[in-house]
Amino acid sequence: MSTLSHLDAEGAAHMVNVGDKKSTLRTAIASGRITMSANALTAIKNGDAPKGDVLGTARIAAIMAAKKTSDLIPLCHPLGLDAVDVSFGYEDNAISVTATASLTAKTGVEMEAMAAVSIGLLTIYDMGKALDKGMVIEFIRLIAKTGGKSGDWHAPE
Repeated sequence: MSTLSHLDAEGAAHMVNVGDKKSTLRTAIASGRITMSANALTAIKNGDAPKGDVLGTARIAAIMAAKKTSDLIPLCHPLGLDAVDVSFGYEDNAISVTATASLTAKTGVEMEAMAAVSIGLLTIYDMGKALDKGMVIEFIRLIAKTGGKSGDWHAPE
């Protein structure tokens, strides 16, 4: 018999039953970044990218991804998110994306936050590829999560 939560007694993948779990306030914060040429970064900052508003489009795509995570990752539960916040930061030759997802539910929102970051970064790539096809997406990770049976968790500094 398997002790892995997503495998049944025969070893087949299945969705975990969360029916008996208690609903709690849960949040998750994830981040990642995309490196690019100085010219691409300047164009995106100045709103001069050929496809238009790169970060505005990336924000909408990130929120949509968080809402659709269970359609993308087979064993994720569909969740009615209370909020998804997406922010961007400029770094040396890079843009960082941070997403925070929250809800009150029986299961966490870590995958929703990471899906938001991933699709936000891919959208920046798509919107900016005419400026720099060599952009690199990196460091997508969970920064923190709160709530649930396992409690709070924060990534080591």
